[in-house]
Amino acid sequence: MGNLLTITTFIPTIAALILAIFLRGEDEAAQRNAKWVAMAATIMTFVVSLFILFGFNPADTGFQFVEERDWLLGLQYKMGVDGISVLFVMLTTFLMPITIAACWNVTHRVKEYMIAFLLLETLMLGVFMALDLVLFYLFFEAGLIPMFLIIGIWGGKDRIYAAFKFFLYTFLGSVLMLVAMVTMFYQSGTTDIETLLTFQFGSETMTVMGIHVIGGLQTLLWLAFFASFAVKMPMWPVHTWLPDAHVQAPTAGSVVLAAILLKMGGYGFLRFSLPMFPVGTEVLGDLVLWLSAIAIVYTSLVALVQEDMKKLIAYSSVAHMGYVTMGIFAVNQQGIDGAIFQMLSHGFISGALFLCVGVIYDRMHTRDIDAYGGLVNRMPAYALIFMLFTMANVGLPGTSGFIGEFLTLMGVFKANTWVAAVATTGVILSAAYALWLYRRVVMGDLIKESLKSITDMTPRERWIFAPLVVMTILLGVYPSLVTDIIGPSVEALVGQVTTAQAAFEPATLMAQH
Repeated sequence: MGNLLTITTFIPTIAALILAIFLRGEDEAAQRNAKWVAMAATIMTFVVSLFILFGFNPADTGFQFVEERDWLLGLQYKMGVDGISVLFVMLTTFLMPITIAACWNVTHRVKEYMIAFLLLETLMLGVFMALDLVLFYLFFEAGLIPMFLIIGIWGGKDRIYAAFKFFLYTFLGSVLMLVAMVTMFYQSGTTDIETLLTFQFGSETMTVMGIHVIGGLQTLLWLAFFASFAVKMPMWPVHTWLPDAHVQAPTAGSVVLAAILLKMGGYGFLRFSLPMFPVGTEVLGDLVLWLSAIAIVYTSLVALVQEDMKKLIAYSSVAHMGYVTMGIFAVNQQGIDGAIFQMLSHGFISGALFLCVGVIYDRMHTRDIDAYGGLVNRMPAYALIFMLFTMANVGLPGTSGFIGEFLTLMGVFKANTWVAAVATTGVILSAAYALWLYRRVVMGDLIKESLKSITDMTPRERWIFAPLVVMTILLGVYPSLVTDIIGPSVEALVGQVTTAQAAFEPATLMAQH
């Protein structure tokens, strides 16, 4: 199938158009139809994406399934996947049917809600497949709009504030990236990502406003891209939009935000920052390692004092993304393997944790930790599921969370022992806040009157968690499912970056003397 990537990407958009044009009314039947159309479209997208996975050849480190055609105004429409992006495509298509299933209780403007999620899926898939700078930027930025609406219309009481904060933070970071992309086009004469990956941008030391910039243009371009991806990740100290966005977003919105949208930042570092600006990575890599280590410790401590369950899990996400940025900028096989594994694993685990909060929020309409306690007495199935994902979040061996953290720390230890030592304390802190949350919500006696009639998970809720449980345990026991696919592409990336950095060393020494 020549257009497999385009078909996969735009099935959700076609479903969204069908809903927008043909579905009328807000009665119960119309709401149910909207949900089923969205569910059918996301399942179909997942099924089609399996052809990409099964047809993918991990030994080929180049781009596969490449589609190329001229587009508007002489721009190029070019899509493709490699070992680094193919699993992010699969993560997105795998999680979206689960997300739609989690929306089943929504009764307010259901058609619009489903359209927002369907368009969001197309835009997220586009980010992971785009092989043209302009196309990438359009997908990357347009993804803000459905998420902005999901938070702003269906969110909590401070939803407008959270939606605008989310939009402004991520949009302002991306303005610098746009300037950098224009500069790259001016320098290279192309917006083709495949060509740009082999183009060598200038790395001669230059003076900007009286400041000597080691690495020259590469360092400046690296900083511009970093501004966008660091906000998206989100890295400390530009992470403050995330807890607000999570707390106000509806459950399904939180799942997509944590499980997929945050990964765009990590993917951007791997696709642009490392291969295109290796000298910039060399010059500023240590800064990122230390920022990541601080993020892990600081946000873990902040998580310990939270009273809102969603806020605690949101800060936990920032800490876990710290491992990702650390692994990426260790620039070695274990570090980057671990970072990609951690992103995929975090997609399943954090998504499941937000769903766990959603289950009890649907019953009690509060996320306050103090409002709960002793749920194991009334909700044994829920207690078991919540326990599994709490342990996976901590990084218990046998779960996918362990593999990602372990590989990342191994990679960072090779690059910078002190950073690895600081970051390892995050493992202990994550156990502290995760088990503290679990103990207060689930364990103990059931003494609160309001909880005495609470019911355990429905069959629908159990089915939602089933695939997440399977993936979390499967990847924990059999990590080569991921590492075999990403390994060759990561090896090629590391080789390319280290070769370019080695060539830069003499120039740096000459500049310093």
